[in-house]
Amino acid sequence: MSDDHTRVQEFFGVRAADWDLRFPDDGPAYAAAVAEIGLREGGRVLDAGCGTGRALPALRAAVGPSGVVLGADLTPEMLREAARAGRDREGALLLTDVAALPLRSSSLDAVFAAGLIAHLPRPAENLREIRRVVRPGGVLALFHPIGRAALAARQGRALTPDDLRAEPNLRALLAGAGWRMTSYADEDTRFLVLAVREA
Repeated sequence: MSDDHTRVQEFFGVRAADWDLRFPDDGPAYAAAVAEIGLREGGRVLDAGCGTGRALPALRAAVGPSGVVLGADLTPEMLREAARAGRDREGALLLTDVAALPLRSSSLDAVFAAGLIAHLPRPAENLREIRRVVRPGGVLALFHPIGRAALAARQGRALTPDDLRAEPNLRALLAGAGWRMTSYADEDTRFLVLAVREA
């Protein structure tokens, strides 16, 4: 396991038990973001870096009982909390790294990724791996329940021009990984970027 993986697991592992308690009001923001993806009944979707699975109920509602919902995370403690909250009934939980997804190429309609982009050790490479498992024309949703400025304030840091989630930086990163950004929203109450997989 790489040092990057160890750091991510250590960071989230000790926070998993009270993660949902720290952010109790995020449910509506997750549901609204999922609604913007445009998933259809019977669709196949992955929540990449699913954590405690807060998006899984909304994803299941979007694709219905005939759809496939997967939640993937690198941290066992987060997946245990997802199961403890009953979210494993909404989708299958996978202990895996988004850098090497155990999925067939072009097997998904969409990937939802809440808070993931900042934790990717090699963002361009990792976004290419996510692209691999999404069909041409499929959607990637990068989400955070608060915007960049609000998140920076919460973390006690200033926004800088090299912020990965700034629109020009993210647009170029996505394009280099085979995605075309179709919308960018960075507001106090949410951050949501939608991108389509190029053929």
